Order: sequence, then C-alpha cells, then structure tokens
Amino acid sequence: MNKYAHIAESLKGFLRAEVTKRGFDRVIVGLSGGLDSAVVAVLAQRVFKDDLLCVKMPSQYSSQSSLTDADTLCKDFSIKAVAASIEPMLRAYEELNPDMDRLRVGNFSARMRMSTIFDISARENALVLGTSNKSELMLGYGTLYGDLACAINPIGDLYKSEIYKLAKYLGVSKAIINKAPSADLWQGQSDEDDLGYTYAQIDIALRLLVDEKLSKEDILKKGIDREMLEMITKRVTNNSFKLEMPKIAKINREEFRN
Repeated sequence: MNKYAHIAESLKGFLRAEVTKRGFDRVIVGLSGGLDSAVVAVLAQRVFKDDLLCVKMPSQYSSQSSLTDADTLCKDFSIKAVAASIEPMLRAYEELNPDMDRLRVGNFSARMRMSTIFDISARENALVLGTSNKSELMLGYGTLYGDLACAINPIGDLYKSEIYKLAKYLGVSKAIINKAPSADLWQGQSDEDDLGYTYAQIDIALRLLVDEKLSKEDILKKGIDREMLEMITKRVTNNSFKLEMPKIAKINREEFRN
C-alpha cells in the first residue's frame, strides 16, 4: 500500500470512528469547488455514501469555474448536493456597510457560509466536517468562526502539498487539482497571491519550523528565503490563538470567602 492509499484508509477510519463517537451517522461538507473540500467530500462519500450531503454556498463573487467544478465532482463521485446562496445576505450587509474592504467582505462571507451550513446540519441532523489543511491552520489563513469552524477535521494534519497528492490518488479531476488555490472570497482572489509565495515553498519551511522544530538560523542554512521565513514565523506566532478554544478566566474563589 502506497503512502496516500494508507493516508486515505486512515482518514476514512478516523471519520467513521469520530462521527459514530459523537452519536451521528450523517455528515455535511461545504463544497467550494476547490481542492480541500473536494478531498474531504470524496473521503466522506466513501465512508458515508448517501449519508453525506454537500452544500454549495456561492456569492456574487464566486467564479463560474468553481461552481462547475463542484458540480462535476458531485457527478463523478455520486455525491448528493444542495445549493444555498449567501448572496442575498451578503448584499444586504454590504448595503448597510458600504465602507467594507475586501478583507471584511471575505471574513463576513466565510462566517455567513458557516452559519448556513450549521443551520442545514441541524435540519439534517448531520455533523459538519472541516476542510482546512495544516498549511492554512499553521499560518492562520482562515476565518475564525468561519471556514475554521467544524465538528471534526479529517485533513488538518496534512500540508497543502500533501493534499494535492492525496487528491490525485482519490481520482479528483485535474481541473480542480491544477487550478490556483482560492477561497473564492472576491473576484480574482488567490491564496498564493495573498501569501506572496506558493504552498510548495511554504510547506518546505513549515515542515522545518513546525515538525522538525529547527531554529530560524538552521532553517536559513538550508536555503530557505529569509523574507518568507519571517512571514511564516510571524503568522504562526500571531495566529496560534485560532487553533485554541477561547481562554476562560479562572476565579480563585478562596479570595471571596468571608
């Protein structure tokens, strides 16, 4: 069994065990037409069959290619899907807040999508699966209570460069694998343009920093670009709170006893 066959089997076992442990037998995935959600959808379909529901949540900024790719994936793998556009909610909020910049629009869109999918999950009595990969999680490249929200995440320990290889093993279409990664938050938005580097470049540095725990000096000796490493280190440090539950203040009740 090759590496990605083994990973696929491990993740299917994870999904089966963790969903059952939580008392569910149905799951739901937000399907964007991008690589990460495609991989999660295919893994979930192989485990849950008709007990998987994918939800497409386009806005006025969604590209037609993303919608087409999502539809093709569902056809290729016999995945049930519904559409729930966030466009009316987003337009209404933009009218009330005409000063919104692209970042605010993107974050609001991500949170509207997650509100929508959690509402549908309540209707369907289905568990929401996450679609954020390890590269995104380490960099904080995601919206808190938006695309980062989920009940369980099967791909959160796989770097983006590994997701590409897993997708190829699973038979995801080349149209999805080969297109530029994008959260589709506004027209022309590209993850790698936002970050300034490709995921292939970033993942090499992240492995050295996060997995091998090398010092910055030792990483630079391996030929890693200094500016990229500074960006990565800053993002990993500044966004670590996104991976934690909210901090709760602890009260020393002994101080209040009479």
